[in-house]
Amino acid sequence: MHKPFVVPPELEKKLLARRGKLHAYESFDPKKTALVVVDMQNFFMADGELMAANGSADIVPNVNRLARAVREAGGFVVWIQALAEAPGTDGWDPFHALFHEKAQARRLGSMNLHGDGFKIWPDMEVKPEDERVIKKRYSAFIQGASNIEEVLRRRGAEMVLITGVATNVCCDSTGRDCMMRGFPTIMVSDGNASFTEDEHQAALLNFITYFGDVQSTDEVVARLKAGVKKEALPA
Repeated sequence: MHKPFVVPPELEKKLLARRGKLHAYESFDPKKTALVVVDMQNFFMADGELMAANGSADIVPNVNRLARAVREAGGFVVWIQALAEAPGTDGWDPFHALFHEKAQARRLGSMNLHGDGFKIWPDMEVKPEDERVIKKRYSAFIQGASNIEEVLRRRGAEMVLITGVATNVCCDSTGRDCMMRGFPTIMVSDGNASFTEDEHQAALLNFITYFGDVQSTDEVVARLKAGVKKEALPA
């Protein structure tokens, strides 16, 4: 498990000067909240896989807890799965050029629609009412990558929580573009995992500085419960 995320004092001063508060989103409507779970798949989590993130299994309890809390509060969960396509067929040649031939073959063999690496990690609590989205780029929002934006807008999302692997790659890319497409976005600090502590912490620091908010699982769950309680109060 990564270390708890802490905003350095100098950055906290800057955020307070700009926002008037540390957290951009101190409250949100639970019923209009989407939990987006990025790439919690065997390929990115299983020991021995090509792109497995260290400690990714450690965040499983937090992600499952968030999913339960969001559903109970009236929101919804979106499971994103990365799909590998053969070089020369998907228009992503610069990406494929970063892998040697054997690595390309291994990735394609594991992350095709029927590959074991494509499957969601078995300990994830996926429910029939959850949404499923397949993406073909680091960011689920970039043109042609997936239908995530259509799903969020159809379901009326007004707050998006980002969890998954890896913090500084697909989660960060998806979270940034999510905000830039008009959705308030929170990266859940202990609901994301990366390859190293430095990569994880740097991505979260950059995100809270420029793109949205970073909160822990405990903080998000508390805000969901507070939102439910507020809605239950008589007008």
